[in-house]
Amino acid sequence: MWLLNTARAELKFFPTPESVPGGYAILSHVWDKTEQTFQEVEALRIQCAKDGTNPRDLVCDKVREFCVLAERGGHEWGWADMCCIDKTSSTELSEAIVSMYRYYSVSRVCYAYLRDVPIASRDDLRRPKSAFRASRWHKRGWTLQELIAPSLVLFLSCTWEILGSKTDLAGLLEEITRVPAEVLTLFRNPSTHCVAARMSWAADRETTRPEDEAYCLMGIFGIFMPPLYGEGRNAFLRLQEEIMRQIDDPSIFAWGDVYSIPMADLDDDQVLNVLDNFPGGMGQYGSFANSPSDFRLGYRMKRRTTCRPSPQSVWEWFKQVSQHNPNSPMNM
Repeated sequence: MWLLNTARAELKFFPTPESVPGGYAILSHVWDKTEQTFQEVEALRIQCAKDGTNPRDLVCDKVREFCVLAERGGHEWGWADMCCIDKTSSTELSEAIVSMYRYYSVSRVCYAYLRDVPIASRDDLRRPKSAFRASRWHKRGWTLQELIAPSLVLFLSCTWEILGSKTDLAGLLEEITRVPAEVLTLFRNPSTHCVAARMSWAADRETTRPEDEAYCLMGIFGIFMPPLYGEGRNAFLRLQEEIMRQIDDPSIFAWGDVYSIPMADLDDDQVLNVLDNFPGGMGQYGSFANSPSDFRLGYRMKRRTTCRPSPQSVWEWFKQVSQHNPNSPMNM
């Protein structure tokens, strides 16, 4: 894991997030068309070593302002995805993608930079058509885990002034993102919410590449699978299959037209029985949804409190019904 020294914007490698002395600050942001890369930051370090200047004075505005703010907050180290990952290394990129949730959860503070939000009072943030509500940051796929994973998130205006914390703004953020305030305030772990509900948090979010619809959700479900850019929407199928293998929760099939059935108060075995006899639950990819948007109403499903003592796991049930469904991913 490469981190920036916040005083000089120089990169240093640490073997794990937990091994960083004093911890680190982390940046969350919406990518601009061009961002400063790992190689560019390294080139500045080499250049400045020759003439004695501070590379932090020469990096792009976003990296410099992040470093300045983090240093002011008492953090010697900072991590920003655009320049702390050597994307020319497929191994390093893959490791960063599968570790991203951990990077954010271990951080001491996450600075969420909203370049499209001017400084305003908290009352202004809550207005129905406020710039904060409309920010693109709330619509990007990767920023979902960047909202949930860190214990402390500070939202920043376009001029790098603090707008508020996710704890202070939890109620407003729930209105905007559908992520329950109890999750944002760390009162409950995301895993206490069923699969369909967690999927619904990503239903209205966008990613530049279709594969990232799946990769950006791995941490929220505790799933580790190798990223394979080029696989397209097959990535979301792989994610659902891995979720089903590891989480015994039938709500993974509760998507699309299934919400025409009042299932919110059914227990897990009753849900399986409904789905087993529901003709509309098969889409282009069989029992699996096409994208997180299919789970838009998943927040209606009740929160999971315990693992069900079922004689048949969801995975076993799925393999059984898939034998009779030619559209099932198991038969592709």
